[in-house]
Formats: sequence, structure tokens, C-alpha cells
Amino acid sequence: IKMAGDSSFPDMDTDGSEKSEEMEIVVNVGGVRQVFYGDNLNQYPETRLAELVNCLSGGYDSIFSLCDDYDPRKREFYFDRDPDAFKCIIDVYYFGEIHMKKGICPICFKNEMEFWKVDLKFLDDCCKAHLTEKKEELEEIARRVQLILDDLGVDASESRWKRCQKCIWKFLEKPESSYPARVIAVLSFLFILTSSVVMCVGTIPDLQVVDAEGNRMEHPTLDSIETACIGWFTMEYVLRLISSPNKFHFALSFMNIVDVLAILPFYVSLTLTHLGAKLMELSNVQQAVQALRIMRIARIFKLARHSSGLQTLTYALKRSFKELGLLLMYLAVGIFVFSALGYTMEQSHPETLFKSIPQSFWWAIITMTTVGYGDIYPKTTLGKLNAAISFLCGVIAIALPIHPIINNFVRYYNKQRVLETAAKHELELMELNSAEGKAAGSRSELEDLSREGKEGPFYSSRIKVSHSDTFIHLLSEEKHYRTRLQSCK
Repeated sequence: IKMAGDSSFPDMDTDGSEKSEEMEIVVNVGGVRQVFYGDNLNQYPETRLAELVNCLSGGYDSIFSLCDDYDPRKREFYFDRDPDAFKCIIDVYYFGEIHMKKGICPICFKNEMEFWKVDLKFLDDCCKAHLTEKKEELEEIARRVQLILDDLGVDASESRWKRCQKCIWKFLEKPESSYPARVIAVLSFLFILTSSVVMCVGTIPDLQVVDAEGNRMEHPTLDSIETACIGWFTMEYVLRLISSPNKFHFALSFMNIVDVLAILPFYVSLTLTHLGAKLMELSNVQQAVQALRIMRIARIFKLARHSSGLQTLTYALKRSFKELGLLLMYLAVGIFVFSALGYTMEQSHPETLFKSIPQSFWWAIITMTTVGYGDIYPKTTLGKLNAAISFLCGVIAIALPIHPIINNFVRYYNKQRVLETAAKHELELMELNSAEGKAAGSRSELEDLSREGKEGPFYSSRIKVSHSDTFIHLLSEEKHYRTRLQSCK
């Protein structure tokens, strides 16, 4: 047997009479042996297994550039790779596509495909969806970890104004960063509730006052509370805008648009009250002010900023557009059909309440949604039968998409919990690796002491370092640790 450095191949015929298509090779992956033929492997010549067939003429240097070990007598190639993933990958040579088994990490499976030089286009669409989802999860974990590291890190090269901006941003946007930030978040939450309560209580007639012209208006005390709340909202928005790292993205964010809609009506109505009377009639000004005051209901959506449950519900509804579209389609078809039938069947009754098909839409809506106000109802036997069928179909139509929507909510909520836990574990692992990196230096010092003790006469009194087969040596500071996130990538 020749040495591995020899470039010649001992078992190869010099005349090259053996064809690569008829060649039989044995691949041992993690202890699992597989036999392949050249005609199957050469279907995809760019893959690693196909290169094994053609590398035999290149000698051992070419062979060991593709595998971990090689037995020339058995003509067996050894690979220290995942055998379960390899069993899935070799399906491409027989079926032209690859399916990923359950229990295999999609990112690790992608790395295995890259090692065996199999293109991702052979991966089935259902498995690609799992791979894309896992990539998005890892990107989200990396984003959260980076945000935490940015908050913890202090760049000495930054100006004092930049550092002040970061402190204000953490103070207002990240309640978990410090105790004062939690207090500010609670105060903002209370101001939102107070403003919403004041808006509702101000419409009670007993709490309203009459002005000099006989018009009812809110009580001055409630108006003062409303002004204080708007002042808090304005100050909060301005500080967040000034301290935001990306002001364009901040201005176009949905929740920040909601903040503007909650604040803007107060200042517009104040401007119209003092200046609008000179430009238009007083009645028009009052109508405009009343319409703007109705827009104050937008501030209730500010609660979503402080409630992870409302945020989860919003994202779950975004992911359930298909199910919601099906629900609306079912109801639209049912409303059209049953309103037309109800109008046709009720025309024979002299006191019919179904005057037209568009008017019957209202009856069909409240019937299919099982509300049943009773303002419009059928009076004939066929009309009552049509009404019974309509609300039964309405119950079925509403119940069918509900389960997928609930599943989307639960799945997204659990996913957010998992991502938060994964980000915390990633930070803990980085801290542990950092501590081990520092310990590596002290360990080298102990080993130096042990060598000095062996050379000296008082070896028994010096520090001894024991080694065992199970000991895992720490990496030096020059080597980089691979966290779980980096390993998956």
C-alpha cells in the first residue's frame, strides 16, 4: 500500500479500460455504507459524489481533496458527515428531487447540501418553506441580539450628542432597559387610559356645561385634563423623533402615524377655534371641530405600543389575510343569494318589509351573523324557511376560517416567545465563551508552572495539571468561538 502523499493510484489500470460509467464505488458516511454506480452519479457531474468517480485517475492528492479518508483495497471513501442528511441527499440521483426528513435542522441540511455540492433547486418546495422560515427566525434572533449588544456597547468615538440620543431612545422605547424607563412606560400607559376615559366621560350630558350661545361643551376640568394628556403625548413624540436613529423610517412607521393622528386633531381644532371663525362661518367651524374631536379615538391604538398581546394580534391578522378573505367571500356570496331569495319570496305578502334587494342586504347581514335586530323580518312561510337556512349557513361560513386564524395567533405568539428565549440564550452563550476565553490564558499559565515543576526538585509541591481523555481544551483568544447562531449559518 502506498502512502497518502503518493500521487499514483495503485488499483487503477494503466490502459484506462475501466469506464467511469461502469465503476462501482463505496461511500461510508458516518458509519453508513452506500454503493453507487458511475452512470447514476454522472447524471449530476458537478456534485461531490460524481467528482469521486472521476478523481481516481488523479491519485491520492485528488482523492483526499474530496473525502476525509480512503481505503484503496475496498475502494471505499470515508466522510465524517451526518448520515441521516446524506440518506436524503442521495435521492437526487434516483428521483431528481430531495425531501428533508423531520427532525433535521433546515440550516444544517442546507450546509450538508452545499458540502455535497447539490444545488438547492432540487429541494422540494415544502422543504424550501421550512428553510426560509428557519432563516427568518435566525435573522430575527440575530437582529434582537444585535440590538441588545448595541444598547450594552458604548462607542467612545461617538459625540456626546449621539450618546445622549441613544440614552433618550432607550429611555422611551425600551422599558426593559432600566427601572426609570419602566416608570415612563407605565406613565405613558396611564396617560393613554386617562385620555380615553376623559373623551368618553366628556360626552355625558350631566357633566357638560352650556356656553353663552347655548351650546353644550365639555367641562373645563375635563378639558384641562385633556390638554395635559396631549402635552405629554406631544413631548413624548418630539423626544422620540429627535432621538430616533432613522427619522424617515420613524415617521412612516404605523404606530408613529397613529401617534400623530392622536395628537393632530387637538391642535387643528384649537387653531380653527381661534382663527377659523374669522375665515368662515361659526357653524362650519364647530362642525369641523366636532369632526376632528371624533378622531381622538385613534389614541386608543397607542395602547398597542405597550401591549405585546395587541401587537401579536395585529401580526396574526396580517398573516391571516387569506383566511379573512375567504370569510368575507363566503359571507358576500351568502348575503347576495339569501337577500335575493328573501326579496323574491316576500313580494307576495302585502305588508312586506323587503322593498328591494339592496335593502335586503342589511337583513341578510344581520341574519347570517346571528345578530337579528328584528327591524326587518320575513312574514311568509318560504321567507322564514329562507331565513333559517341563511343563519345556519352563516354560522358554518364564520366557523370554518376561525380555527386557522386562531392557529396563526397561537403559532406567532409561541414563536415570539421562542425567539425571545433564543436571543437571551445566545447572549448567555456569548458571555460564557468570553469567560472561557479569559480562562484560556490562566490555563496556559498553569501549564507553564507544571512544566517548571517537572524540571525543578520540588515538583510535588508545585501546582499540577491533570489531563484526561474527556477534557475539552479551551480555545485560545486568537480563535473565534462559534455560537449556535453562527453554526446554523
